[in-house]
Amino acid sequence: MRRLLNRILSDDPLIRAMSYQSVLSAFGEGAFLAGSAVYFTQIVGLSAAQVGLGMTIAGIATFFASVPLGRAADAFGTRRTWIVASLLEALLFASWLAARDFAAYVAVTTALELAETWMRAGRNAYRFAVFPRETRVRSLAYMRAARNVGYTLGAAAGGLALAAHSNRLIEAVPIVTALILLANTGWVTRLPRIQERSDHGSESAIDELVGGGALRNHGFLAASVFDGVLATHQVLLNVVIPLWLVEETDAPRVLLAWLFGTNTVLAVLLQVPAARGVTDVRTSVRAERRGAFCFVLSCLIVLVTHDTTGWVTIALVWLGHITVTGAELFQSAGQWGIQAELSDPRLRGEYQGVANLGNTLGSVWAPALYTFLAMTWGAAGWLLIAAIICTAAVLIAPATRAAERYLDRTMTPATA
Repeated sequence: MRRLLNRILSDDPLIRAMSYQSVLSAFGEGAFLAGSAVYFTQIVGLSAAQVGLGMTIAGIATFFASVPLGRAADAFGTRRTWIVASLLEALLFASWLAARDFAAYVAVTTALELAETWMRAGRNAYRFAVFPRETRVRSLAYMRAARNVGYTLGAAAGGLALAAHSNRLIEAVPIVTALILLANTGWVTRLPRIQERSDHGSESAIDELVGGGALRNHGFLAASVFDGVLATHQVLLNVVIPLWLVEETDAPRVLLAWLFGTNTVLAVLLQVPAARGVTDVRTSVRAERRGAFCFVLSCLIVLVTHDTTGWVTIALVWLGHITVTGAELFQSAGQWGIQAELSDPRLRGEYQGVANLGNTLGSVWAPALYTFLAMTWGAAGWLLIAAIICTAAVLIAPATRAAERYLDRTMTPATA
C-alpha cells in the first residue's frame, strides 16, 4: 500500500497539496458525471437528443471564447482566476436544481463550460509558473494520477446514488458536488502566490512587448492542432473501441467494464513513470511520438479482432486498450512539456486558450470520423486513422521549432 501511495503522491509538499486538490475537484465532478444522464433525462426532463444538442452549443461557445478567456486569466491573474472560476463552477453546479427545461439546461451547461475553461486556463498557467522547469512535467503527472483517483472515487459515489433508484438522491448529487467544489475553492486559496501578469504593467503595454499575443505564434497554434489530433486517443478509448467490441467482435460486453478498469489503474500507476525525462521541447516531442506509436499499434491490434474468436479476441481487444492507454500517458506528458516550454511566461493564460483550440477541434471532428472509418471501412478505416496519427506525429516537430523561433524573436532573455 505504501508503494502504491508513493506512485501517486510525491514527497514534495506543494505537489502533494496540489494532488490532494486534484483528487477533491475530480471527486466532485466525477460524482455528478456518473449520474448526469439520469439527472438530465429523469429530473430535468430532457430527451437524449436535447442533451447532446445542449453540449454541442456549449462546445461551440467554448471554442470561440477560449482565447479571450485565456487573455482574461492573464489580465486578472492566473491564481486569482483559478479561485474565482472554481467558485463559479461550484455555484453553477448548485444551480442545476433550478434547471427544469431545455433553455435553462443550455444556459447552465454553457455557463459551466465557460467557467471551467477559464478555470483551466488559470490553473494550468499557475501550475506551469509555480514549478521549476526541470520538475514541471513530472509534477503535473502526479496531479493527473491523483485526478484519475478522484474521478474513479467520484464515479463510484455517483454509482451508489444511481443504484438506490431514488430520485431524491439523484437530485442531491448537484448539491453534494457544489459543496465539494466549494471546499476545493478553499483549498486553492491556500496555495502559494506567484508573480501575476498585473505585476508587470498594463495589459496593452505587455501586448505591445510580446508582439500581439499567442495567436501570432503560428508555430504554437499549429503544434496545438497536431497535439489535438494526437490527443484523440480518448475518442478511440471511450467511443470507437467500445462500439467495435459490441458490433464487430464476439467479445462479451462485460469486457468493457474490465477495459475501463484497466485504463484507470494504468493511468494512476504509470502516469508518473511515463513523464520521466520529459523536461524540454525535444523530449516532449519524443513523448508525443511514443504516444503516437502506441496509438498506431492499438489500431493495428484492434483491426484484426474482426476475424478472431473467443479468448483470442478478448486478449487482443484488451491489448489494444492497454496500448491506447499508453498513447494517453505519453501524449499527456508531451503535451504538458510543449505547452509549458513554448508559452511566453507573460501570457501563459492566453497560450492556454490557444492550446485549448487544438484539443477542442479534435473532440469535434474525431468522434464522427473515426467511428465512420472503423465501423464502415473496417481494416482500411483503421489504417487511415493510423495514418492521420502518423501525419500529426511527423508535423508536430517542425511546428514546435517554428514556435521556438517566434519566442526567440519576441521574448527578452531570462523571462522563463
